[in-house]
Amino acid sequence: MVTTTASATTGTSIDVNSIVSQLMSVEQQPIAKLNVKEASYQAKLSAFGTIKSALATFQTALQGLSNASKFQTVNATPSDATIFSATAASTAIAGSYSLDIASLAQAQKLVASGQTSSTAAIGAGAATTVTFDFGSISGGTFSAATGVYTGAAFTSNGNATKSITIDSTNNSLQGIRDAINAGKMGVTATIINDGSGTPYRLALSSDNNGVNNSLKISVAGDTAVSNLLANDPAGIQQLAETVTAQNANFKVNGVTVSKNSNTVFDVIPGVTLNLNKITTSATSLTIVRDTAAISNSISGFVKAYNDLSATLTTVSAYNPASKTGALLQGDSTVRSLQSQLRAALTTTITGTSGALTTLSQVGVSFQKDGSLALDNAKLGNAIANNFNDIAGLFAAVGNATDSLVSFNSASSSTTKPGNYAVNISQLATRGSAVGSAAANTTITAATNDTLNFTINGVNASVTLTAATYTAQSLAAELQSKINSVSALSAAGISVAVTQNAGVLSVIAANYGSGSSVAITGGNGASDLMGGAPIQTTGVNVAGTIGGITATGSGQTLTATSGDPQDLSISINGGVLGARGVLNYSQGYAYALNKWSTSILAGDGVLMSRTNGINKSITDIGNQRTTLQARLVGIEQRYRMQYSALDAMLTSMNQTSTYLTQQLANLPKF
Repeated sequence: MVTTTASATTGTSIDVNSIVSQLMSVEQQPIAKLNVKEASYQAKLSAFGTIKSALATFQTALQGLSNASKFQTVNATPSDATIFSATAASTAIAGSYSLDIASLAQAQKLVASGQTSSTAAIGAGAATTVTFDFGSISGGTFSAATGVYTGAAFTSNGNATKSITIDSTNNSLQGIRDAINAGKMGVTATIINDGSGTPYRLALSSDNNGVNNSLKISVAGDTAVSNLLANDPAGIQQLAETVTAQNANFKVNGVTVSKNSNTVFDVIPGVTLNLNKITTSATSLTIVRDTAAISNSISGFVKAYNDLSATLTTVSAYNPASKTGALLQGDSTVRSLQSQLRAALTTTITGTSGALTTLSQVGVSFQKDGSLALDNAKLGNAIANNFNDIAGLFAAVGNATDSLVSFNSASSSTTKPGNYAVNISQLATRGSAVGSAAANTTITAATNDTLNFTINGVNASVTLTAATYTAQSLAAELQSKINSVSALSAAGISVAVTQNAGVLSVIAANYGSGSSVAITGGNGASDLMGGAPIQTTGVNVAGTIGGITATGSGQTLTATSGDPQDLSISINGGVLGARGVLNYSQGYAYALNKWSTSILAGDGVLMSRTNGINKSITDIGNQRTTLQARLVGIEQRYRMQYSALDAMLTSMNQTSTYLTQQLANLPKF
């Protein structure tokens, strides 16, 4: 009922503002309902954000556990850490070793004769080539007083020689020092002031320890520079040896070992030794499996699962006490995630070569509330009896039954776990050029000292040092010169040069169809290769994996289709035909990491749901905008209508007042 009593002060008949306000409150109820609906969607969006965050945290924990090395940690402990230290890879075998160190490896050190000045020019400044070669000194005698060898022989170690140029810009002692150091050739130069009348002495030290890293220095050019630096242990020696190169000599379990470094990684498989001191009596090394690290890794897996499971439960649970449900109670996406997560952990691992295929075998089991628990006693038993199999329960692991077949990689999206038979129809080979007769070991300058060749498509040539060689030293000289060619080293190309009964073979380091060696000319081609060499291009490995024809590249074989698609293995020699089985498995952590990636992906289920919710929120916003625009017109219409009514009633009131006054003024009879 609309009030029509006129206002005593304004003369209006109705309260237009109040009436319009009340009517608009009714009109705005659809917007209020939209706001409530939007708030519900926003709350769900926040809940899915919580799930995303929990899942991302879960995946981060799994990524570390997807690596097999996490479950194969081995500790190496010396009885006296001041004598040596040690580290062990996952391939190391647990056990105890005795170690007796007789000598440590050391580098050769040489010193030149003293000079009165470190900055004065040495020689006339003519361009002079100083070449450094590394090798071993044998035979003869050594005088500790003079630092010079008599009757010794020098054999190059076959690594590349390196050279510097000394001329008028750097022919001082300091200039020579700086040129050597800038050349980064494996030699460090310093200047020592010995306080004498000719105090400045150039000191050289090989950067690498060991008897096969002694120095031979050849000088071609200025005589003064040659008189300072030339040093051939088998000939003229202008430098005095102050420290003799020495190998590390030691015994492991009574077996004598000699190495050119104090860091030794190839004596005990999987163990790196760092030798520090000579021993007076045998010391020991103990290698044990790091069971604590394995337990921590598995505990971390259990915790990561439980944290994610708890989040999914929190956002979807029903509280019987308060008779209220969580925001996502009954949500199909959450139910699906919970179901998939639990199913992933109750699936048996396939493709493994070990005895462990379920989590319960290592003490991980579900509780009544859906969480996981770890039985440490059962885990300890599994570690003791099936240590090598634990990694396969959690990480992606490939194991071959043939020792010359090794697992490289697999695709998380295309390679399926399984046991795949390997059959080889062709082994990979390296390109080579083999001489047709024994080489002429006497090399004469400008007569038979050059060789032109193409290796892996790269053209190059070398000039050998004129000398009379043995077949072995000639092979070392040729290998050193070839491997020092910058065009080859820049392309990652190297060769091995061997000899058999005087016949030289130049063999490319790489395997496969891209491996080739061709002798193309040079005045020494015929003498070095005994005539026309036999040149063979390398071939790729060929065969099948799981009965599927695979693609070979060098020694790598990769399946291109079927269940083993993108499974890559290496065939490191052996025989043709059946080569055993490659067992490939994807453990729980690896599989769940892959699952998490798919759920969190841009086209994953969570993104699909959140995109749907965001679209609904956008639709509500559009509806609200439309309604708000309509309400402006409705309010204007109401205001016009009631303002007109108010004006009409005001007019009627005025008329009533007038008539009342007129009637009151009529004469009375």
